[in-house]
Amino acid sequence: MNDLQLDDFKTDENAAMVLLVDDQAMIGEAVRRGLSHEENIDFHFCADPHQAIAQAMRIKPTVILQDLVMPGLDGLSLVREYRNHPATKDIPIIVLSTKEDPLIKSAAFAAGANDYLVKLPDNIELVARIRYHSRSYMTLLQRDAAYRALRVSQQQLLDTNLVLQRLMNSDGLTGLSNRRHFDEYLELEWRKSVRDQTQLSLLMIDVDYFKSYNDNFGHLEGDEALRKVALAIRDASSRPSDLPARYGGEEFALVLPNTSPGGARLVAEKLRQTVAALKIPHIAPAEGSSLTISIGLSTITPEHGSDCRQLILAADKGLYQAKHNGRNQVGIS
Repeated sequence: MNDLQLDDFKTDENAAMVLLVDDQAMIGEAVRRGLSHEENIDFHFCADPHQAIAQAMRIKPTVILQDLVMPGLDGLSLVREYRNHPATKDIPIIVLSTKEDPLIKSAAFAAGANDYLVKLPDNIELVARIRYHSRSYMTLLQRDAAYRALRVSQQQLLDTNLVLQRLMNSDGLTGLSNRRHFDEYLELEWRKSVRDQTQLSLLMIDVDYFKSYNDNFGHLEGDEALRKVALAIRDASSRPSDLPARYGGEEFALVLPNTSPGGARLVAEKLRQTVAALKIPHIAPAEGSSLTISIGLSTITPEHGSDCRQLILAADKGLYQAKHNGRNQVGIS
């Protein structure tokens, strides 16, 4: 669409920018005089058909008056060039011919002309047609501009909704999924596993001795430690279907759809070792220790009528075993 500045014409719907393309200066002068007393009609003349599109791009006309017979370039060919150029493809074209010939008129409309006049037309008729086509073109530009603005607004609304959705689903401290999203996602994956009879694994992860960490290093350092652990859990989520979440406090969860007990055990052990390798200083279980995690693991192929809470309870049981057996390990239930 032509990038005409709508603000230039918004004060008068009858305003027009006319470009006459004709090799005869006499015709150009006659049209100029005929339009010179018309309010809000700007007139431009181009005698070289090879420069017509370039001049149209420069002045951005709302109507083109195009002579059909020009030396070196057929007028109908130029009309087709207008229609094939992105800057002029929608600009109304009034073809000027020396005679009223149905065959020529038909060819002009087939090439893309909007109107046909025998030159020189009556000035009242010429002005009326110029204003009519210019007004239609301006309406088209305004409609397209409004449509583009609507598309931008819709995209902005979509982007805002996506951001809000992410905020609603995210934990503010760690950026992982929050408890609400975890519950919804686990229920969804449970149903899929029931339908497809596939294995669903869950890791329940707890930061060891975290209360004493907060008591000794302060809550700000505690928050930073949780963020580092959360990043390690996120990195352990290698597939788009894996969901890392903050379950509550210093407890995290990792949903692993379509994952066997062996595959889940590998993920859990790698995650445990990754957190230990962070070497986050801790005073528990002894001075000079590093922060560690304990992990409970469970894998179930759900049956019809079963509840996803079975998986949580089983993973919690594995977590209890890991804690009971000395922490910094994986418990399987």
